[in-house]
Amino acid sequence: MSMFNVKLLRKEEIATDTMTFYFEKPEGFIYKAGQYGDLTLIDPPETDSGGDTRTFTMASAPGENHLMFATRMRDTAFKRVLRSMDPGTEIKLEAAYGSFTLHNNADISAVFLVGGIGVTPVRSIVVQAAQDRLSHTLHVFYANNTPEDSAYLSELMAAGERIPNYSFIGTMAEMEKSSATWSGETGFITGAMLGKHINDLALPIYYIVGPPGMVRAMREILNEASVNEDNIRTEEFSGY
Repeated sequence: MSMFNVKLLRKEEIATDTMTFYFEKPEGFIYKAGQYGDLTLIDPPETDSGGDTRTFTMASAPGENHLMFATRMRDTAFKRVLRSMDPGTEIKLEAAYGSFTLHNNADISAVFLVGGIGVTPVRSIVVQAAQDRLSHTLHVFYANNTPEDSAYLSELMAAGERIPNYSFIGTMAEMEKSSATWSGETGFITGAMLGKHINDLALPIYYIVGPPGMVRAMREILNEASVNEDNIRTEEFSGY
């Protein structure tokens, strides 16, 4: 774990009420795809009971030359300050933490069950897998309400062009609220949906990441399929 001051490079809206913030990558900063850190505002113009520190997963891959943090833009003092921050402004970064990282054995496939902004560690892992030309079989199941809500959707859909053993299965729960076209799955991730794309549910290692309710539901599906608990890894994104 190390502490750095990092400068904001730029920011962009990547989905409905969702932004990515790009920061300089400190010299000598090393992290693994899927890890997270704490961001602390320096002398912010406002604060609230939530304080000046939040935890974010690096959405960037370690092989990229900048750091990326993505978040839903809820109405808190921290998020308001972050949204209005000018390029060049510094913020404190304490990192890296966490073990939500891809397993080493390429003979065992990885299945990512992802909900909403929980996509950030998966974006990091997938981009790094492409850079490293990993031979792992990767299945990404990504659930959202609509395509407009789905951060990094087009990037993850296209990742198969760079990763030979990759499949992306997006699913949308509220397409009636969308003006986009969508030819993928609809509804929530189900056991039947998993079985349609994975031959033997007992074999992969599963990475579940998303809101707490989604994480619980996915764990129940895997338990019903008699998946070994040792092959289930979870990370909750409760939002704030």
